[in-house]
Amino acid sequence: MVPRLLEKYRKEIAPQLMIDLKVKNIMAVPKIDKIVVNMGVGEGAQDVKILEKAMDELAQITGQKPIMRRAKKAIANFKIRENSPIGCKVTLRRAMMYEFLDRLVNVALPRIRDFRGVSPDAFDKAGNYTLGLAEQGIFPEIEYDKLTRVQGMDITFVIKNAKSKEEARAMLKLFGMPFKTEKD
Repeated sequence: MVPRLLEKYRKEIAPQLMIDLKVKNIMAVPKIDKIVVNMGVGEGAQDVKILEKAMDELAQITGQKPIMRRAKKAIANFKIRENSPIGCKVTLRRAMMYEFLDRLVNVALPRIRDFRGVSPDAFDKAGNYTLGLAEQGIFPEIEYDKLTRVQGMDITFVIKNAKSKEEARAMLKLFGMPFKTEKD
């Protein structure tokens, strides 16, 4: 089955972007290559159970098993030794990526209290967008009553063929990403 947003991209978003960006070839239109969801769990270095719980929650949210990330070098101020577990990440592609984006934009972001939109300035030079969330409880897959600790996450949208930040922003806006306006 084809995800709803992938179908929307092929039928509505890509042709609209061709007109807006004055691109002649459909292959030159910006598109999402992958979505990387990263959870930094600093306390995981001392207590592995905290990291395992975070990995379970990330697996529920994304529908894919996360990989454990380890420290590359020791940092004494944070009581982290080299090669100790400090986080987890998931890389979503193809159908799972579009399903996750659909749930993020239409279900999770509107559940944030006093939500006014996401920052329109969080693009890097290549046009990739990074969104930081303060808690994992906004996703419907997580039962808020069973949360032991609130854990934040970073979500990075890796975008191909975007020549500028404006092109990448235009594409994400057509997907339904709720960017803040100037007056907010």
